[in-house]
Amino acid sequence: MKFTVVWLPAAEAELTEIWMACEQRNLVSAAAGEIDRLLGDAPFEVGESRDGTTRVLISAPLVVTYQASEADRIVWVASVRLHQKRRR
Repeated sequence: MKFTVVWLPAAEAELTEIWMACEQRNLVSAAAGEIDRLLGDAPFEVGESRDGTTRVLISAPLVVTYQASEADRIVWVASVRLHQKRRR
C-alpha cells in the first residue's frame, strides 16, 4: 500500500526558491518527482535515519528531511535544500 507524501508549506517554499534560482530546473523537477515516488513507495527503506523519527533522503541535486507514519501511511517532507558534495 502506498504512502501519501505531503510537502509541508516551508518545504514547498524552499523547493520553489531552489527551482526559481536554478539554471537546470528540469533536474530539480526530476529530483522532486523521484523523491515523491521513493517516499510514496517505501519511506523507511530509503534515506538515512537521524534524530528521533527524522530521516534524510538525497536525490541529487536535492536533499530532503522527512518523517513518516506507518500507521497513517503518510510522509511529511519538512525541508529541502541543494545537495552539497563533500570535498575530500
